[in-house]
Amino acid sequence: MAGQPQRFMRRGVTKFLFLTTIQASTGVPGRPDLTAGTDVSEAVADVEGFALENTPLDTPDMASEFTGNIPGEDKADNSSLTFYEDKKDETLEALLSKGVEGWVVILRKGDVPESKSMDVFPVRVGSRSPSYTTAAEPAKFKVSFNITSKPIQDIAIPAKSA
Repeated sequence: MAGQPQRFMRRGVTKFLFLTTIQASTGVPGRPDLTAGTDVSEAVADVEGFALENTPLDTPDMASEFTGNIPGEDKADNSSLTFYEDKKDETLEALLSKGVEGWVVILRKGDVPESKSMDVFPVRVGSRSPSYTTAAEPAKFKVSFNITSKPIQDIAIPAKSA
């Protein structure tokens, strides 16, 4: 690593998109797919999950008291996005209805073409529920996602159209 790392805060940089289609059979979105998707970043109040975990398998043997392990199956954490609710517009609620399938695309370092910082999670909306509270805070709703197949991570963000 050359020089000091340039640290940053995700808030204000990271972008969250919801795509209903990806043209390429590889599951990697091109610039037209990203442009056609819905940028939900401004409405996101909280993020949970959207991480790939590995469940190691123990490998005990009779030659040692130590139990080693090897990589096992990959699994996505329970994942959800909590959104601020809009008093008049119901576009997000309609887009993210129970059962809707699509892709949550995360541009971790923002929309920086050629940066290998795009993660694509194939999802199905498992539930969408309003959050109720008596606290003095904005109205919100939570969308829980089922990750339907292996996410693709660290993809180069496609160039912007000229």
